[in-house]
Amino acid sequence: MNLTRLGRVEKQLLKEASLILKGDLKDPRIGFVTLTHAQLSPDLKYAKIFVSIMGTAVEQKETLKALEHASGFIRSKIAERIQLRHVPEIAFVKDETSQKVEHVLHLIDEIEAKEKKQSAN
Repeated sequence: MNLTRLGRVEKQLLKEASLILKGDLKDPRIGFVTLTHAQLSPDLKYAKIFVSIMGTAVEQKETLKALEHASGFIRSKIAERIQLRHVPEIAFVKDETSQKVEHVLHLIDEIEAKEKKQSAN
């Protein structure tokens, strides 16, 4: 598979899925969701769409369940919008990147605070 084409299809899949979530999907269980990136298998049969979900752990879990439940609907809408021989099966995956970044920044702040304390002594 041409990597350039794979990247273009990933971008288009992400864009269309985002538009579908904003305009066509009316599930009240879906809270504040941001689609961060898509990852396609080389044969274009499977897609992981990574999502960042705001809210409590319970709200995040419910939103992820609702997205999984709606994946068939989203896939059918994508089939109407994108010309592909086979529309990939979609799985939504929680993107943990922002939480990891926050953790690393917190650790850096702790180290800086310890260094200031030691240099003051």
